[in-house]
Amino acid sequence: MAGVTFDGVGKVYSDGTRAVDDLDLGVQDGEFMVLVGPSGCGKTTALRMVAGLEDISEGEIRIGDRVVNDLEPRQRDIAMVFQNYALYPHMSVYDNIAFGLKMRKTERSAIRGRVAEIGRVLGLGDLLDKKPRQLSGGQRQRVAMGRAIVRNPAVFLMDEPLSNLDARLRVQMRAEIARIQRELGATTIYVTHDQVEAMTMGDRVAVLRKGELQQTADPQTVFDRPDNLFVATFIGSPAMNLVEAELGRHDGALVAKVGGQEFEIPASVAEERPTLRSYEGRTVALGIRPEHVEDAALVRDGGPRLRGRVILTEALGSENLAHVEVDARPVVTDEVLEIAADTDAAVVAELEIEAREDRVQIVGRFDASSRAGAGDEVELALRPERLHFFDPDTGAGIY
Repeated sequence: MAGVTFDGVGKVYSDGTRAVDDLDLGVQDGEFMVLVGPSGCGKTTALRMVAGLEDISEGEIRIGDRVVNDLEPRQRDIAMVFQNYALYPHMSVYDNIAFGLKMRKTERSAIRGRVAEIGRVLGLGDLLDKKPRQLSGGQRQRVAMGRAIVRNPAVFLMDEPLSNLDARLRVQMRAEIARIQRELGATTIYVTHDQVEAMTMGDRVAVLRKGELQQTADPQTVFDRPDNLFVATFIGSPAMNLVEAELGRHDGALVAKVGGQEFEIPASVAEERPTLRSYEGRTVALGIRPEHVEDAALVRDGGPRLRGRVILTEALGSENLAHVEVDARPVVTDEVLEIAADTDAAVVAELEIEAREDRVQIVGRFDASSRAGAGDEVELALRPERLHFFDPDTGAGIY
C-alpha cells in the first residue's frame, strides 16, 4: 500500500473552467479518505487525476514516493470501483474477479487461491459460478470490489459506488465497505455527495467547494467544529439551523438578539471563543444543529430559549422532528444558497421568502414524549455549549 499526496494540484479545462484549484491534501498509507461536496465541487475530477483518467494542469500528485503526473493509468498501481459496477455480463463472478490476474498471466493455482480468499472476505464464496445478471445490486458491487482488491493495488479509488443501490442496501454496503477496508488496511479515496456516507465511513473527510478544499479533519471534528458556513451547512442531516443574531451586552453578560428575543450566552461559551467579543454590536450567523434543539417543556436546566410556533412534526418513533417557525431573519449567504440550490430550487425560493418576511424555520430533534404539535406555541431549549457562530461576510467560524 502507499499514501497519496496532492501538492498544489489544479485542473483547468480547455474552455477555461477551473474544476480543481490549488489542492493540497495528503492521504496516509492505509487511510480511508472521503472526498465530499455538492455536484460540481471537483471531487470526481480529483479522483480521476489520481487514476490518470484526467490530465493534471498544475501541481503534482504522488503515490508513495512516485510522481505520477505523466504515468499511464496502468502504471500507477491503482484500482478503481465505479458506481455502475462495470462487470463483464458474459463472465462468471469467478472470472470477473480473476480477470486482472489472468491479464498479468498469473499462475492458475495462485489465481484460484487469491479469488477464493477474496470471495471469503466479500461473502461471495457461494456465488463464484453465477453470472452478474443473477446477482442483487449489493452482490454486484461486492464483485466489482473483488475485481479491484484481487490485484493488491497500492491505492483503491471509489467513485460513488453506492449511488445505484436502494436506501436499505446502501446502509448495509456502507458497513461492508468500511469493514473490508479495515480488514485489508487499504489506502482508499472514496468520492461521494452523500454526507452521511462521508461521516460514517471515512477516517478523515475532505470537504470541497467549487474546486477548493474547505476543511480536512476526522468526521467528528468536521461536525463539531466546522471551519466555515459552507462546511457547517453541508455536513449534518437535517442541516444546521442558521439564524441572524446581533451580539451585545446586558448587565455585563454577552447576549444574542434573535429577532425580538434575547438570550444570554454563558461565560464559558464566550471564553472558549475569545474572538466572539470583537463582534459585539455586529450581526453574526448563529448556528445550532437539530440534535441540540429540544422541547423546553422537557428540559429542567436553564439556558438559551427561543419561542416559536410549530409548523410540522415528523414522528420517527424514537424522536420527533419538529419544524418551528421563529420571528427572525434566516442566514442567506452565497454558501447557504449554493447548498440549497444543490438540494432543490424550491428550497432557495423558500429561503428568500423567509428573509423578506423575517421568519425562519428551526428544526429540533424532540424526545418522543414531547406533546408539541402543529400550530402549538413552543419554547425551544438550545444547548449553549453547542452554539456555533460565523462571520456572515467571510463565512469563517468564530472561535
